[in-house]
Amino acid sequence: MKKGVIAGAMLVSPGGAFLFRSEITEGSNVAEAFAEHGYVSFVVHYRLYPYTEEESGIDIARAIRYVRYHAEDYGIPRNNINVVGFSAGGIANGHAVLEFGDNINGTVLDDSYTPDEIDKVNATPNAVIMAYSFYGRLSVADLNSSTFEDFDLPPTFYVYGTEDPFYSQFNSQVDLLESLDKNIESLVLDNYPHGFGASGDWVDDVDSWLMSL
Repeated sequence: MKKGVIAGAMLVSPGGAFLFRSEITEGSNVAEAFAEHGYVSFVVHYRLYPYTEEESGIDIARAIRYVRYHAEDYGIPRNNINVVGFSAGGIANGHAVLEFGDNINGTVLDDSYTPDEIDKVNATPNAVIMAYSFYGRLSVADLNSSTFEDFDLPPTFYVYGTEDPFYSQFNSQVDLLESLDKNIESLVLDNYPHGFGASGDWVDDVDSWLMSL
């Protein structure tokens, strides 16, 4: 994206096994990298243990709604609100997409929740970047075709390394989604482990991919 031109929004969800958030390596560093490509970037402080993965996911859905609701204030196109998540952060993004998109609000988890004007905004992101992560639960990729075959999955970009302990699970989910003819792209970094953050120049590849959508 041409420097100085706003491309869209990027909501960054750091990893940390739902016990902590890697706020620098997988948070502010990544937000700054996408900002250099013209994305108004936000680091999402989703809830951690003792809250559930679902509560983390609905926090991200709320963040997407908030940014889309205020898109005009930020100068962001409403149809270019994207999410990138690392490890647990990507899993939380997956919960947001699969369970809390469209117009589902906090009442599904808390009967006392009172919806507001922001809850009327669609929470489905325009694109998802899974950085050494997958749709599923902590440490377990969802490889059930029934989850995805009739679901309108947003375009999803996977980036992961060959030295990641979850390497085979990433490959298996990518293969599954490609077999279901979903809009999927993947980038495998040779000799990269889990937790590489913004290193590896993959942000450039994601930017080019987003521009092609």
